[in-house]
Amino acid sequence: MAYSQFDLLRQRRFLPFFVTQCLGAFNDNVYRQAIIGLLFWLGVSPEQRTLYTNIAPALFILPYFLFSATAGQIAEKLEKSLLIRITTTMEIVIMTLAAVGFVMQNMTVLLVALFCTGVQSTLFGPVKYSILPSVLKPEELTGGNGLVEMGTSISILVGMIFGGLIFKLAGDHGPVVAATAIILLATTGNIVSRFIPKADAGAPDLRINWNPIPESVAVMRLARRQLAVRNSVLGVSWFWFVGTVLTSQLPTYAEVNLGGSETLYIFALALFSVGTGLGSILCEKLSARTVEIGLVPLGAFGMTAFLLDLYFARSGAAPATGLDVSAFLQQPGSWRIVMDLVGIGLFAGFFIVPLFALIQSRTPRNELSRVIAGMNIQNAGFIVLAAVLGIVVQRFLGWTIPQVFLALAIANALVAIWIFTIVPEFLMRFLSWLLVRALYRLRLHGVEQNVPDEGAALIVCNHVSYMDALILSASIPRPVRFVMYYRIFNIPVMSWIFRTAKAIPIAGAKEDPALMQRAFDEIDAALAEGELVGIFPEGALTKDGEIAAFKSGVERILERAAERGQVVPVVPMALRNMWSSMWSRRDGRMRRMRVPRRFRAPVEVVVDPPMDGSQVDAPMLEARVREMRGAAA
Repeated sequence: MAYSQFDLLRQRRFLPFFVTQCLGAFNDNVYRQAIIGLLFWLGVSPEQRTLYTNIAPALFILPYFLFSATAGQIAEKLEKSLLIRITTTMEIVIMTLAAVGFVMQNMTVLLVALFCTGVQSTLFGPVKYSILPSVLKPEELTGGNGLVEMGTSISILVGMIFGGLIFKLAGDHGPVVAATAIILLATTGNIVSRFIPKADAGAPDLRINWNPIPESVAVMRLARRQLAVRNSVLGVSWFWFVGTVLTSQLPTYAEVNLGGSETLYIFALALFSVGTGLGSILCEKLSARTVEIGLVPLGAFGMTAFLLDLYFARSGAAPATGLDVSAFLQQPGSWRIVMDLVGIGLFAGFFIVPLFALIQSRTPRNELSRVIAGMNIQNAGFIVLAAVLGIVVQRFLGWTIPQVFLALAIANALVAIWIFTIVPEFLMRFLSWLLVRALYRLRLHGVEQNVPDEGAALIVCNHVSYMDALILSASIPRPVRFVMYYRIFNIPVMSWIFRTAKAIPIAGAKEDPALMQRAFDEIDAALAEGELVGIFPEGALTKDGEIAAFKSGVERILERAAERGQVVPVVPMALRNMWSSMWSRRDGRMRRMRVPRRFRAPVEVVVDPPMDGSQVDAPMLEARVREMRGAAA
């Protein structure tokens, strides 16, 4: 039976956590929208409502600056399911205070409670993302993050709608209904959280530094230590910047540029939220269950394209006003705007989910909560910056909202190019992902079960085509350092991909003995660092479709590791159905670049359980790979 990420929703290791975090996001937004509903119901002046809409976000986000560092340490030190139960218990207490505020119609109490919900969210944030690598397998990280992002975006949307309707539907009973709803939701979240299985602390012996200023600097430094993680954190913060600019402009955009009422604003927000949810859950399908950061450039440039089109779709004021959703959809050009808002959300999902998965997979478990805390501080800074810039460019520079969207599209493209220039791994993975997915339909057998989740391993595989290394990288959830013949390594365009992937070029002893020695040194160093190393022991592409004798280099690698006291497991792999590829040597040089017989032909990657490196030799591995490949050359 084919695996689906939705299978996680039937498993106790994921479902209670998923429901708990959805209820938390839902309740936060019910509460905030209900306060706005209360202000309208009380008939306060527009100036007072504006004062609230300015103060409320600041009160909610302030704890992220003050307490994120402490929250990251607590999330690192405590068992994770216990911490989630603590935060949901806090939510019951806070919402009880908020309920008193609703019943007494006291804005001071409601704003104090709002600040407290920010504290509670700050404490929950690090554990929300650090628990996933503890309960999910590496190949499930993308799907799990996709579900969490989808659940969060839909919960926020539905919470806003529900919270906004309370006072409209309940009338004079609104305060009591709002008070009851938020307490019931908080209590339900706490009950569900008690079903979350135990997830061990990342660093139970950590000594907590309660001084937030030096610790904030420390967690920010921790988040910046590894280049790919640092830029993924920057990418997540940029996502929040783009989202804040876009969603903060939507209410006025819906009224002035779309000609609509409040319902049209909710409709526009729903399009963006549904697009984000859809993009988030599609990530697993597109990435074939690996942490595929190649989707990040796709997401970035897709967001830019749809933001640009949103500007050109409606750059001026609406031709008609007072429109509801159905009337808007009958206006010329309305469906183009609908597609743009969904498209921005869709590609935002492609952008954000792999970034979270990469941060989780590349950060040591005993540092992850603190790295997430550092990221949350940076996110908060970007959100504030987005809000301030939105006000400045409109109030002082006189920009219209479509012009803000145009500037955002250009800025998004520039930031994306900058990130991908600093860490070319993103663009390299995108190009390899595009090549492999365009040319082949991958079918994987045993990858999840047999490739180690962590630690060193030597991957051995038959060598059929110039695409072999790219196909294996697209199939394996972890980064692999491939050893390849230097002439293949130097193929134009492909060479940039191989260099960025830290492939190791090698030559024969007669061709370039110095390069050969350097290659063995690099291989040994990579294994000592706990990395995956991939080799093709035949030493060259097959000339007749058959597997050639495995050379003794594999034995030399294992012996050298053993001399250091490291026994390296060997993972046998076999590529099947690649011989008919236009990238193999099946035909002569003049006919090699023909069109494949079948568009996106199925290619199989077969993986057997790891073998003990101290017990194998080249002929034994050759026999195993021959058996795995069978007759499917």
